[in-house]
Amino acid sequence: MKHGFIKAAVGSVDVTVADIGANSEKILSRMKEADEAGANLLLLPELCLTGYTCGDLFFSDALLDGVEPALEEILQKTASLYPVTVLGLPLRYAGKLYNCAAVLHRGKLLGVVPKTALPNYGEFYERRQFSPAKTLGGVTHTLTLAGQSVPFGTDLLFQCEGMPDYCFGVEICEDLWLSSPPSERLAAAGATLICNPSASDEVIGKADYRRLLVLSTSARLLCGYLYGNASPGESTQDMVFSSHHIIAENGSLLAENRPFEEKGLILSEIDVKRLAHERHRTTTFPSCPTMTVLPFAQPMRQTELTRPFAKNPFVPPAEADRKARAEAILSIQSQGLKKRLAHTGAKTAVIGISGGLDSTLALLVTVRAFDLLGKDRREILAVTMPCFGTTKRTRGNAGRLCEELGVTLKEVNITAAVRQHFADIGQSEETLDVTYENSQARERTQVLMDLANLTGGLVIGTGDLSELALGWATYNGDHMSMYGVNTSVPKTLVRYIVRYEADRTGGALAEVLSDILDTPVSPELLPAKENGEIAQKTEDLVGPYELHDFFLYHMLRFGSSPAKLFRLAKAAYRDDYTDEVILHWLKTFVRRFFSQQFKRSCMPDGPKVGSVTLSPRGDLRMPSDASAALWLKELENLPE
Repeated sequence: MKHGFIKAAVGSVDVTVADIGANSEKILSRMKEADEAGANLLLLPELCLTGYTCGDLFFSDALLDGVEPALEEILQKTASLYPVTVLGLPLRYAGKLYNCAAVLHRGKLLGVVPKTALPNYGEFYERRQFSPAKTLGGVTHTLTLAGQSVPFGTDLLFQCEGMPDYCFGVEICEDLWLSSPPSERLAAAGATLICNPSASDEVIGKADYRRLLVLSTSARLLCGYLYGNASPGESTQDMVFSSHHIIAENGSLLAENRPFEEKGLILSEIDVKRLAHERHRTTTFPSCPTMTVLPFAQPMRQTELTRPFAKNPFVPPAEADRKARAEAILSIQSQGLKKRLAHTGAKTAVIGISGGLDSTLALLVTVRAFDLLGKDRREILAVTMPCFGTTKRTRGNAGRLCEELGVTLKEVNITAAVRQHFADIGQSEETLDVTYENSQARERTQVLMDLANLTGGLVIGTGDLSELALGWATYNGDHMSMYGVNTSVPKTLVRYIVRYEADRTGGALAEVLSDILDTPVSPELLPAKENGEIAQKTEDLVGPYELHDFFLYHMLRFGSSPAKLFRLAKAAYRDDYTDEVILHWLKTFVRRFFSQQFKRSCMPDGPKVGSVTLSPRGDLRMPSDASAALWLKELENLPE
């Protein structure tokens, strides 16, 4: 449960219809299997103690009289097991029969939840034997079951002592299909997990709809959702069941036993702290009066992570999705720039073009915006400004790119101007320090700004989200523009968008874009090597962008602590970086993220394209003088 990860399990029970003894043994087997797997929470199917398809046998005392003794035996035999278990059984109360879910833990019956919606259409006729939960009058009752006094009702929450975010509620099968299911109220009252013991028969197309319903419910309620379906062991007189089990988290499918697969037990980890953070930041998430909270105790232990964590969380793994993402981002960027150009009446767009990825993307966006406006691409003024570190490769690519796109290219060699500035302020050209580098960046920005004034245009910013996160920009240099089109595009995604444009356009343009993609990321502010190659590689200085983007995503999107970031990164990059390397760059990320906020506090306008952005007017309201001490202390005190 460390860092909020709950290991969830959903299991099949190959029932023998109406044979409670046989079913009890199979339930015990699943409970022991879940315990050995380290599960915190186990869900078993609807009415699995008797079988769902007993029909009018549910009127039989012989069947119903066997339920309580079997439950008591299960409780006794599982008193030492770790998981909390939710299983389905029929229950008589006050002259009525209810379709219920019992919640068990370490020999104790925590509570019993009756089914709200009883289907009585098509192949289902549950109202023939069962009464709905509303018969109880909407209040929680107390019943005596298996020798214990037990809460009985729909408004029950089960919460782990010492870990309030680990809190679950129960709804049963058809309840999920309601327009306003019980899970809505349970989630609003604090349940981060919903368990659904189910008996949903298999017909053509139903599995896809069932999966969609579970995923969409988990997304809408910002919760984890465990769905456990009845097995093919049920009667096949009129229906067939498939053991279709699902574990979902906020719209993502974590694990699934597809129809008629024979996995037995599916397992995954649900991040309840992440879910709690989502609700915290989503201030429109509803709340309702507190329900009856039933505590249980599970010793805290670190849950082994088996679920995958994407190395590049900003980048969709499937090629088709990457293409769709690239096109969507380009559309957002170009439409945003189109509006800004039209609103200001700008005659030109002025952009510094270096032959690198960021300025290439910005130029591609600008070309799209001009095409949308019906403006002549020659009114885009792309300016290359060679100086001490400019290489032949990047300079050549900048020229070829502008030629293929049909924009106006202007070269302004800033070497003499920078040397004059060095003389004015007393900077030695032999001293390759921050002043040496930043003087070039600020001179370039001055040239762009003045050219914009001269031509009645706007300066288009090229810096990306990753550079803003690290503060890898010269204050009032490349940090500044009149509209930053890449401001919320992370470095790991920039590459894929440029690749998309290369594949889409083809020809000579694709060739130059491909060479730009193969060029090392560099600000080119230090003199090139003797052989003309780039001497200054950004990732050698600030670390791998894929790691920094990973840290940024999980820290801002889900509020992950430094220790959790380290753990997640180790899981994602175990085959790529040592723990020491990950920790080193994580400390660098934290230090730079906090110390460089002042640059973000006055950053130019730019379009938001994803869920993680750093605009001080939009998603990040962070003081420029906040201390990183707590975050760094946590990293320094990580256990060996």
